[in-house]
Amino acid sequence: MKVTLWGTRGSIASPGPDTLRYGGNTTCVSVQGSDGTLLVLDAGTGIRNLSQTLSPVLQRVHILLTHLHMDHIEGLPFFSPLNNPGVSVTIFGPASTTLSLKARLMRYLSPPLFPVSVRELLSDLRFYELPSVTIEIGEFSVTSQLVMHYNPTLGYRIQGPNATLTFLPDHNPALGVESFPTSKDWTSGYDLAEGADLLIHDAQYTDEEYQARIGFGHSSMSNAFRFAELAGVKQFVPFHHDPTHSDDMLDRTFEDVCEVMAPQFDVTPAKERMIFEL
Repeated sequence: MKVTLWGTRGSIASPGPDTLRYGGNTTCVSVQGSDGTLLVLDAGTGIRNLSQTLSPVLQRVHILLTHLHMDHIEGLPFFSPLNNPGVSVTIFGPASTTLSLKARLMRYLSPPLFPVSVRELLSDLRFYELPSVTIEIGEFSVTSQLVMHYNPTLGYRIQGPNATLTFLPDHNPALGVESFPTSKDWTSGYDLAEGADLLIHDAQYTDEEYQARIGFGHSSMSNAFRFAELAGVKQFVPFHHDPTHSDDMLDRTFEDVCEVMAPQFDVTPAKERMIFEL
């Protein structure tokens, strides 16, 4: 599978001279299979750049939303296949006890928040709500599971013929725990990440910032490293960078954390347009 990072920033897009290397677009990752299957993980502002690279004869695409916070869906109406009548687009996302996935997305994709409504989109558009389940999409087995974050939020484990990717962009596995990590059985997201070849995981806060943001739903960098160690992953990609963190600050912080944590796995901080061949 080919994994490409199109948006690596969290909370709000932050383009500018200080974010050029790590990127200022919000969450979006594409996963392409050898059989042509295309999965899009979240639809932040990075999805617009992805759409500009897609083949004009693309016939089918699957969008897997972790949750519906704005930084994960704000790029959705700028995804060009949605306005192509020859393309089948399926949007997966978490279920809710109140409204359907389609109804919740229509709160954004409708006036006055956006001038074009869902019913005006030209693609063959379908919506599916995911519980904790495994589904088959092309050559991939996709497992979803509710994880620790505000509002219904899914994490994904994507199993290809030769590799496994885990995607946990908004996640706080240490919430409510005095000392992390604890038992694997009680750690949010563990089953999704166990033994993954590549883990893309929330690492939004420095350890100092995290102390004032416990309960915000995001992980400290050190706890993200501890989670990766607990899960026994082969490669870890710290992700969902805070919008206030400049490129230089991220360089220094990841260097310091790696020196202290001394991880026994590969660490590659997320940067836009970075590609992983698994």
